[in-house]
Amino acid sequence: MEKFFKLKENGTTVSTEIMAGLTTFFAMSYILFVNPSILSLSGMPFQAVFLATIISSAVGTLIMGLFANVPYAQAPGMGLNAFFTFTVVMGLGYSWEQGLAMVFICGIINIVITITKLRKLIIQSIPISLQHAIGGGIGIFIAYVGIKNAGLLQFTSDQNTIVSSTVDGDKAINVVSNGGIVPALANFNNPAIILALIGIIITTILVIKNVKGGILIGIIATTILAIPMGVVDLSSINFEQNSLGNSFKELGVTFGAAFGPNGMPSLFSDVEKIPQVLLTILAFSLSDIFDTIGTFIGTGRRTGIFSQADEESVKENKGIQSKMYKALFSDAIATSVGAVVGTSNVTTYVESAAGISVGGRTGLTSVVVAIMFLLSSFLSPVVGVVPAQATAPALIIVGIMMMASFKEIEWTNLEDAIPAFFTSIFMGLAYSISYGIAAGFIFYVIVKVVKGKFKEVSPVLWVVTGLFVINFIVLATM
Repeated sequence: MEKFFKLKENGTTVSTEIMAGLTTFFAMSYILFVNPSILSLSGMPFQAVFLATIISSAVGTLIMGLFANVPYAQAPGMGLNAFFTFTVVMGLGYSWEQGLAMVFICGIINIVITITKLRKLIIQSIPISLQHAIGGGIGIFIAYVGIKNAGLLQFTSDQNTIVSSTVDGDKAINVVSNGGIVPALANFNNPAIILALIGIIITTILVIKNVKGGILIGIIATTILAIPMGVVDLSSINFEQNSLGNSFKELGVTFGAAFGPNGMPSLFSDVEKIPQVLLTILAFSLSDIFDTIGTFIGTGRRTGIFSQADEESVKENKGIQSKMYKALFSDAIATSVGAVVGTSNVTTYVESAAGISVGGRTGLTSVVVAIMFLLSSFLSPVVGVVPAQATAPALIIVGIMMMASFKEIEWTNLEDAIPAFFTSIFMGLAYSISYGIAAGFIFYVIVKVVKGKFKEVSPVLWVVTGLFVINFIVLATM
């Protein structure tokens, strides 16, 4: 194990890697239940998506750990699954089988981009100031996810500003509102919010005291407190109702459906729709590619997971040799695997930063996460016991740590400050790493054009920025 993962070389131990793996898993375990809930609205069988989520996450994360030897976990991406259901299927009218076909093509495109010079050129084109902004922006994004999951915020929407809504019976399940929605601090009048506050205090104390595994201990302690506080009901755990057998039966519906008669063959049967299909695939690809690049740049550089030699290897395009190149390749493969078994784009999870923050430095962390995903197929009731209020403090603390990247930005220089601001703020408030990067790119180009510094914008950055603009125009007309 020492020889394979090079633990000493990376300054870590088996116990640290296991602790990091458990921390990452519990920080992202919500996807096991959220992903099926979202994708099932497109008509896909819930249990099939549940198992597809486990399989794609375990396979993708295992490839990341064994092939790239980096501590990142993969799973179907939030935002991408919502785009799949609410835009592609419900909005544009494609079948979920056609949606999976688009996701598969997106994965193939990402693989091609990775093994050629394209992804290298994209990484090279990102200015150093924006790279630091991406790191800090991911900190804002993670912390915001934690604050929201903790229930510390409540949102009020003016009915006159509601753009659209999806209704299931008499219940609204997806409401889209514009600027009329106002966030506010929630009232501390229910056990769940009080539990989250206690968890934040416990985790903060443990981290400040430099207690080894403090973040994981905080998750466990908060979960235990949730039982007497009534947030977790142990009586709801029923292993007899475990639907693993039924999940395998339903998996037959989604497995390979992307290539069935309702999938790939029908996707390009209507010539008039081909441009729309290609632009939709572009939207999938842009989000997937830049979510991953942003996560690697934001977390890998500051922690030393990706060394200067790794980055230079990518720039020099020496093939799939460096850890970063192998990690990018692993991520690209996972999306296609996910489409085959029956789920939307699989991507590298920013919650991996939780495990990295407790010392995870090698692929052993990823292997532990993959094993936990596989075990969750049998222990899903137990995994479901860990409430969002228990993992929220971990995300908040990790977000705070990552915001240290902001100190590298020259905020008094508006040429750097304006693109950095839009990168980081949009990343958090738009709930998307790729949208934050898009905003940063667009304003970087605007600033340089206004200053007459056209040569400082690389050709690749011009092209990528143009693609982002096209993507936004397409989304606006869908």
